[in-house]
Amino acid sequence: MRILFVSHTDSHGIFRVGSHHLSAELARLGHDVVHLSTPISMVHRVLGRVPRSRARATPSDEVDASGVRHIVPRTALPAGIGTFSVATELRRRRLDRFDLVLVDQPLMWHQSVRELADIVVYRPTDEYPRGMKAGLQRDALHHVDGVIATSVEVLRGLGDVRVPAIVVPNGVDTARFTETNGTRAETCVYAGALDRRFDWGQTARWAGAHRDVRFELIGPLTGEPPRLPDNVAVLGALPYDELPARFAAARVGLLPLSDDPGNAGRSPMKLYEYLASGLNVVSRRTPVIASDPSNGVYTYADEAEAQRALQAALERREPNGSGAQLAQSHSWTAKVAAILTFVGGL
Repeated sequence: MRILFVSHTDSHGIFRVGSHHLSAELARLGHDVVHLSTPISMVHRVLGRVPRSRARATPSDEVDASGVRHIVPRTALPAGIGTFSVATELRRRRLDRFDLVLVDQPLMWHQSVRELADIVVYRPTDEYPRGMKAGLQRDALHHVDGVIATSVEVLRGLGDVRVPAIVVPNGVDTARFTETNGTRAETCVYAGALDRRFDWGQTARWAGAHRDVRFELIGPLTGEPPRLPDNVAVLGALPYDELPARFAAARVGLLPLSDDPGNAGRSPMKLYEYLASGLNVVSRRTPVIASDPSNGVYTYADEAEAQRALQAALERREPNGSGAQLAQSHSWTAKVAAILTFVGGL
């Protein structure tokens, strides 16, 4: 098939999101895949939302090693505000017909996307209870053929969905993140965004209670971090290719989610990347992430539970083999198979 992803995140930054992994896996299966990302606008460049150096280094049209064609348009105004049209952009590049379109960026939705393929699927990865994204999402749901949500909570947040719908959570690149039985340091690691969804206070309390444990925080900063114990290392953004080695050298993977409402429906890829790497995991409990001690997943809802969960994870001295085995069933290969089966039914 010729498949189009209309995605919120391009592949040239520091984050790898589900559409990147899915498009690569589909290309490896022999499909012709185009990944169209949210445009880099002049407004975002002027305001510094996208650094000029990053904008210059991001190709507007490139085929990667997997064979996926990545398109990152340039516009004057941000998506959803200006006159940018997915259909117009693709036709300008002589791409006017697909077998399947998967849309996960509501800001790029327009009814003209419906004209690009016989099958159009909305793939929400977050909840949008209000604002411009919510309005565009409502319109999309009236015109798509199906919905593939990344969590039960995200699907619930859509309300009354009148087309076929399934949940396919995010997965893991099991070839990249593999359990190792080497020496592991007394280290807890977090990798992801260090923004309003991250609980700095909980991380500081863990570090204060375990002064002999090193806490590594990996991810881009949106501002100055608060004052932290000296056993916390804020490493900033690291290349994605460095994460497997970091995980393999640690003992616990952290998901200290804040009480931001957006965390309720998240399907964090790091959960299965941690597990595949042999880490035990400590996470705030959400409708998506539940305790599973037999597979090395410990969750909490308050401070006392948070401390007990981390202590239990640290007491497991051996690499988390059962968690690594569980992660194998959540490979991107398995996720693609589920998506193709669903699409076949449409």
